[in-house]
Amino acid sequence: MNVADELEKLQRLYQSGALNEFEYATAKEKILSAPPVATPVTTSVFGTAVTNVEEQTKLWAFALHLSILAGYAVPIAGFVLPIVIWQLKKDELPGLDAHGKNAVNWLISKMIYVVICVLLMFVVIGFPLLALLGLLGIIFPIVAAIKAKNGETWKYPMAISFFMH
Repeated sequence: MNVADELEKLQRLYQSGALNEFEYATAKEKILSAPPVATPVTTSVFGTAVTNVEEQTKLWAFALHLSILAGYAVPIAGFVLPIVIWQLKKDELPGLDAHGKNAVNWLISKMIYVVICVLLMFVVIGFPLLALLGLLGIIFPIVAAIKAKNGETWKYPMAISFFMH
């Protein structure tokens, strides 16, 4: 029951004559001077209700890293989704900032590596390197997501640090 409900109940008791003026004033003062009860913030990630900030950070970091894989279904989504998640949640969940920076560092680095691989295709070595990069583009976000779920921040290997943390 919140403060307004308690005051309303108290008012009804006073009006019905169950409380005299002194009892009403004392009870009202007690309700108004009581410290507010902190209500836990609840969020839902993947249909899971989470109240603890640390658990929220783990789940959102997990989602952030796995959202990179959306690029294999919808090409631009794998680049946009992690950035959107990072930017929307980094102030609410400060622990998510490092995950966002790591993921974006990897995305930018991967784009640079793709350009290099395409250029190297003229000397044939670019084909296997591009295939390897495609494989790492799947493995690295999965590893990062698993580590995030366990509360760890994982720096993607081969990622150039554009955003420091």
